[in-house]
Amino acid sequence: MKSKFYKKLIFTPQNQQMLKIFILIRRSLKKSFDNIRNEQLKHNLLQAIPFWIGSVITGFLAVMYAKIFAWGENLLHYILDWHLWMIFIIAPIGFVLSWWLVKEFAPNAKGSGIPQVMAAVELANPKEHRKIISLLSLKIIVFKIISSVILVIGGGAVGREGPTIQIAGSVFRKVNEYLPEWWPKISKKNMIMTGAAAGLAAAFNTPLGGIVFAVEELSKTHINYFKTALFTAVIIAGLTAQTLAGSYLYLGYPKTNDVSLMVMFPIILVGGIAGILASQLSVTMLKINDWKKKRLKTNRANVVFLVICALIIASIAFFINREILGSGKEIMERVLFTPKKHEDWYVPILRMLGPALSFTSGGAGGIFAPALTAGASIGSVISGFIHLTPNETNVVVLAGMVAFLTGITRAPFTSAIIVLEMTDRHSLIFHLMLAGMISSIASILVSRHSLYDLIKVNFLTEIRNKDN
Repeated sequence: MKSKFYKKLIFTPQNQQMLKIFILIRRSLKKSFDNIRNEQLKHNLLQAIPFWIGSVITGFLAVMYAKIFAWGENLLHYILDWHLWMIFIIAPIGFVLSWWLVKEFAPNAKGSGIPQVMAAVELANPKEHRKIISLLSLKIIVFKIISSVILVIGGGAVGREGPTIQIAGSVFRKVNEYLPEWWPKISKKNMIMTGAAAGLAAAFNTPLGGIVFAVEELSKTHINYFKTALFTAVIIAGLTAQTLAGSYLYLGYPKTNDVSLMVMFPIILVGGIAGILASQLSVTMLKINDWKKKRLKTNRANVVFLVICALIIASIAFFINREILGSGKEIMERVLFTPKKHEDWYVPILRMLGPALSFTSGGAGGIFAPALTAGASIGSVISGFIHLTPNETNVVVLAGMVAFLTGITRAPFTSAIIVLEMTDRHSLIFHLMLAGMISSIASILVSRHSLYDLIKVNFLTEIRNKDN
């Protein structure tokens, strides 16, 4: 009875027609492929196809995730515009629910996602490659998105860019897994690194940033081994995202013309301060995580901790300033594109406190956008203190963004290229690189290692200990 039902379901006239079309297309493609006489070209083409497929899927998921995340932030502001006191209800619920989903269903979906990808790259060797599934999988994708959106609805100061990189790494790993036995073998390491680059490119619409990120942050292999796959994946992921979301800049076109060379001195000042503060924020977050592991042994203790964190953020949002909430993109847009260019002196403190409490909550959420926001607020405050012109303020704000992100990632070139591409200010390449280099030097005064490197080590230790 069951087989008859399935036969009826499958072999309807419409399905038969679609099946015929599929078979014709498959035969046509096979014939065209067989007509290629160059065996090396055939091999290269077969190796390229999985990267192309992964890139298209990554571009689609990046756009959908961005829309869902933006909806979550808009819902938060809609609720708070209705009644601001609602933050005392939605913040504890958001923090606890986000943590619980990750803890119960996908423990390695917590936090940014970039350390997980870095750990997966290190595990991509013949002895340990089976362990990668705990860091990159379809389940990770689902709960990464759900947990981070819930956290941002609850007022968490997190972003979607780091999670997009883990999502992309999961997509590329899954595509590689589904390849048939006869398919030319593709390095798992190269597949994951290329996926991460495509994810960053699609998240920020910054193709060069994606490439530099893969080389500077992830790669311990010479780029010649996978440069073609990397470049094509970034281009396809970016084009897919642009097709769905339209051609756009993450931020826009801030005015930076008619700026004298003397602006280099404020850039050096902001670069040093932002680098030290970013490195100190990283150390603080790591200390909070270590304290949680040692002291919070039960679910009840974790829930109490999360409620306290949520109520601290809610109290600051209600009594002081709502700018502690969310990714903070609206702060960057305001200081760069409106006459209100100078933030209050305490806003940088809030924009570090918010991510510190949100990032260590145990839920999913990135720190890329919050780091850019913190840097923008530092540049804005210092520009106000020394009375810079609006255009000079824009340059210093952009430098602050590069510097703070560098202090977190220790990837100055990636940070400079990302900010350069998201604002299309190519004339500022030397200004932004200077800010990144100053921050890179200053951040070492606080800690020698980046936040991502240290969290990556924790993931690797946990995964390897489970199998021992």
